Amino acid sequence: MSKNFMLTLLAVVAVLGGIFWFSSKKSEAPANGKNTVQASSHVQGAGNKNVTLIEYGDFQCPACGGFYPIIKQIKAKYGDDIKFQFRNFPLVQIHPNAMAAHRAAEAADKQGKFFEMHDMLYERQPLWTTSTSVTKIFDGYAEELGLEMTKYRQDVASSAANDTINADIKEGQKIGANSTPTFVLNGRKLDQNPRTLEDFNKLIDEAIAAKQQN
Repeated sequence: MSKNFMLTLLAVVAVLGGIFWFSSKKSEAPANGKNTVQASSHVQGAGNKNVTLIEYGDFQCPACGGFYPIIKQIKAKYGDDIKFQFRNFPLVQIHPNAMAAHRAAEAADKQGKFFEMHDMLYERQPLWTTSTSVTKIFDGYAEELGLEMTKYRQDVASSAANDTINADIKEGQKIGANSTPTFVLNGRKLDQNPRTLEDFNKLIDEAIAAKQQN
């Protein structure tokens, strides 16, 4: 292989690399130089004790499905004392139906039914997780929730739903989330997920007590 050929090949690789870098940077930056897409704000509870528990979850994740009953009990126990916030974190590489499920929930949110769809997706997770026609299944859930279907289908297909989900993923990545569920209590990522309701209660009670001392 000649020296001139090698120099030419290296020059081509450098140019292509520069084009790829520029294109990727351009695609990441909005036209006005600002990120106008906001992360979701799916919250239950008033947070009267100034404590917020955030879950970065994946609707198709079996572990998230296992934690769902515990989270439901936490919300029932603490009510308005805390805020519970759910953020989208679909692991699309291993859960092929996850993005469709999160889009369905975001579309339901446009009609004030996010947590109703959230609950339905987790409670019926075994029924749709391996399906090859989840669109039809999720349409049925939307109809069951009484959503206006023309609007629902428009919102499911909108870029806005995808943008919100991606904004949530970025927020999760900022705090080091790389699996689901990932829990954040008052801004601190829990390095190990509590295993039981009692474990959660202990952490939440400690967070409430700390706020009351301040």
